[in-house]
Amino acid sequence: MTNEIIIAPSILAADFARLGEEVSAIDAAGADWIHCDVMDGHFVPNISFGADVIKALRPLTKKVFDVHLMIAPVDPYLEAFAKAGADVVTIHAEAGPHLDRSLQAIRALGMKAGVSLCPATPESAIEYVLDRLDLVLMMTVNPGFGGQSFLESQLEKIARIRTLIGERPIRLEVDGGVTRDNAAAVAAAGADALVAGSAVFRGKSSADYAGNIAAIRLAAEAGRVSKLQDSSAQPMRAEERALIR
Repeated sequence: MTNEIIIAPSILAADFARLGEEVSAIDAAGADWIHCDVMDGHFVPNISFGADVIKALRPLTKKVFDVHLMIAPVDPYLEAFAKAGADVVTIHAEAGPHLDRSLQAIRALGMKAGVSLCPATPESAIEYVLDRLDLVLMMTVNPGFGGQSFLESQLEKIARIRTLIGERPIRLEVDGGVTRDNAAAVAAAGADALVAGSAVFRGKSSADYAGNIAAIRLAAEAGRVSKLQDSSAQPMRAEERALIR
């Protein structure tokens, strides 16, 4: 399955003194989703914002609110984020003991369900909940702070998760250190949704943000095309030839 590339600017990198204006600016600049990083100072070493802030921002855009909960526990707060207007809620596989139950709860509240994996967490953690998922969010930095550098070691893991997803209608999102310089490699590995914070919120205007979003999207699309061309150019393996005889 080949989905269009989604660019989801993270408002964690926005100017919090002008947060409403910043959301409107990235909407006008061509953002596909609005990525909201919720941090609790417990599961991750930082505190950002909660459901009330998302509720206040919701009337400013019709774009998908892609809410990434870096909190533990998660279950007591799911209803609040549903009422605030979240479209997709992603929880961490590491954040609680009953992942399957939490995913069912998210969908029961009318939201799409995602699971996020920290860099050290193997993809096997989601193997038995794949059919509960609409999205897998791969962390390519250690969660808790914006502006970190992309961990190159995670590219192979992105590719393994893409293989694990197979033909299921599940988005594969990558979050952490994504820029126009590495977006091609991220998309070539199999990601179809890219979160970018600092790389989008450079400059001061919607026009600046539009240029940044366009550059990341162009690089990602080029990486995908390059990967497809490489795949089609590879000689057919013996087992593949056997299937068409």
